[in-house]
Amino acid sequence: MSLFEVKERMDALVKELNQHNYNYYVLAQPTISDYDFDQKLKELEELEKQYPEYQDADSPTQKIGGEITKEFQTVRHKWPMLSLGNTYNEQDLRDFDTRIRKAIGDNFEYVCELKFDGLSMSLTYRDGKLYRAVTRGDGTKGDDVTSNVKTINKIPKKLTGSGYPDEFEIRGEIFMHRAAFERLNQARIDNDEVPYANPRNFAAGTIKLQDSAEVARRPLDCFLYFLYADKNPFKTHWDSIHAVKSWGFHICEHTRLCKNLDEVFDFIHYWDEHREKLSYDIDGIVLKVNSYAQQAELGFTAKSPRWAIAYKYKAEEAETILESVSYQVGRTGAVTPVANLKPVLLAGTTVKRATLHNANEIERLDLYEKDTVTVEKGGEIIPKITGVNTLKRVAGAKKIIYPDTCPECGSNLIRKEGEAAYYCPNDEGCPPQIVGKIQHFISRKAMNIDGLGDETIETFYRNGYIEHISDLYTLYEKQDELRSLNRFGDKSIKNMLDGIEKSKQMPFDKVLFGLGIRYVGETVAKKITAYFKNIDSLMNASFEELTSVDEIGDRIAESLLEYFKDQRHIDQINQLRQAGLQFEVSETETVLVSDKLSGKTFLISGVFERYSRDELTALIEANGGKMLSGISAKLNYLVAGDNMGPSKLEKARKLNIPMISDDDLLSMINQN
Repeated sequence: MSLFEVKERMDALVKELNQHNYNYYVLAQPTISDYDFDQKLKELEELEKQYPEYQDADSPTQKIGGEITKEFQTVRHKWPMLSLGNTYNEQDLRDFDTRIRKAIGDNFEYVCELKFDGLSMSLTYRDGKLYRAVTRGDGTKGDDVTSNVKTINKIPKKLTGSGYPDEFEIRGEIFMHRAAFERLNQARIDNDEVPYANPRNFAAGTIKLQDSAEVARRPLDCFLYFLYADKNPFKTHWDSIHAVKSWGFHICEHTRLCKNLDEVFDFIHYWDEHREKLSYDIDGIVLKVNSYAQQAELGFTAKSPRWAIAYKYKAEEAETILESVSYQVGRTGAVTPVANLKPVLLAGTTVKRATLHNANEIERLDLYEKDTVTVEKGGEIIPKITGVNTLKRVAGAKKIIYPDTCPECGSNLIRKEGEAAYYCPNDEGCPPQIVGKIQHFISRKAMNIDGLGDETIETFYRNGYIEHISDLYTLYEKQDELRSLNRFGDKSIKNMLDGIEKSKQMPFDKVLFGLGIRYVGETVAKKITAYFKNIDSLMNASFEELTSVDEIGDRIAESLLEYFKDQRHIDQINQLRQAGLQFEVSETETVLVSDKLSGKTFLISGVFERYSRDELTALIEANGGKMLSGISAKLNYLVAGDNMGPSKLEKARKLNIPMISDDDLLSMINQN
């Protein structure tokens, strides 16, 4: 390469790798495998060694991790969270072992640990209580996510046992078990939300949520594996990890003390063969020199410790033939391409299909009919195509072109600015959308209608008994016709009709969620109904009013406005109203203790030491105050606790809204 080409290649690698870092650490949505990322990073490192004059100050070789998000308070790490050097081959481990022996001699041991595929976390404890939880961030500073981490049951809020320092940090990995990931990801798919690629991304995305109540609903786990203290009471890493277990920390049982490299390789080979039997994902093995004194002697580079290294397993992949591409239409109209493959054995299962995500992915891969493709299933539960072997391309093969019309109803597809997916807009006339919408409506998290299932809905639709959600409430008129269907006897019909009748008592937020409006999930529906109280207020709300609701952004507001603009949707709502469904919040009667807060509005944000938010809400309402769900000019007081979101804080300051503590609130009640 010419010097110009070298500089151009280095600049391109810096730009590409920084974007991949952002996708991985900030968005929790990586678009490249770990192996491919590491190979590109290694190429950049080699070029920077040969041409140091072209090294960019923003190069990822000079950074430890990702970036700092804007949603949480930034905290500087007392001890930097360095990344580990890593390798994919055993010779590099032998070279690592040789360097260790040259530096400290032959009298040392390794501790081998599973390398969990999760989100790195640093926990600080003071006087035996959890004080703060901070993400890796850029290695020197991270995000304070304490309120979210406190919802994880496996992380002790208060320590047991004795012998722990007055203040210390413990590092670990937050992760999600595969079974929980599959269950929660399926719910996202059912709601036509973009599924996470793997449990690591789901865990990372969960920890970055602004609503700790939603975090608590997602089962996260955490393994802790390294102790930091000004005066460490232990001489070895092995002693420390067994001691912290007695303090109440969750420690991985699959950790081994190895006397030499042969024992290390035995450990690596064993888990390469047996990792699929674990309930969680690992992507390698970590080696650490056991003695803290020897660790100190070996020291650090700018990015990583010299006394530790990660051996990473390559994701399992195989070549097979792309037989065809089909297109699935979800209940909100999103059209998802699916690769139908010649069956191939991969990671212990036979893979016949793989996701292609969207039109961008088809274009990126440059797919043709009958292409030989590489399929990968590493940490990913859903197999994906990672590449195409163009040398095996069939002569005269046709290029795969994403359709411009709906494969189910023929409507022209639309693509909104800033979105990757194409949608079919014919939500009232496209069969899979109609069926999917009704199936969503009857689901457990929505209207929870007993006696009805997905197959029953499909049968009713095929036979012309239902075309809209509202048709469910006219099924009692068609009992004679239903009896002519297979497996529909008097008892099953009665159970179904009883379930439909019972659903009329479901609260407004469940009904709104059940309507299946794009981006209006279960949590969003609760926030909207708490703010607007009834369907008429919601239907007449402006864009500004919608976005004033806590955590309702532009995208959700636009989706709501678009939904209520369609007269067919209004007609459906009116028919459901006539059927007796709940379209307003049923306000529970509050017994007033006093009217000392009458005429005043409040919003609660943050975490409080002595009270829960529900307790403070009850206290305000019992004394005549009114709760709001978002910051606006109508708000009189913001009751602010610890770890309040910076965006909410900034908005309150802009509007000059008084911020008070829980003690101030009690004083207002007592003084009045």
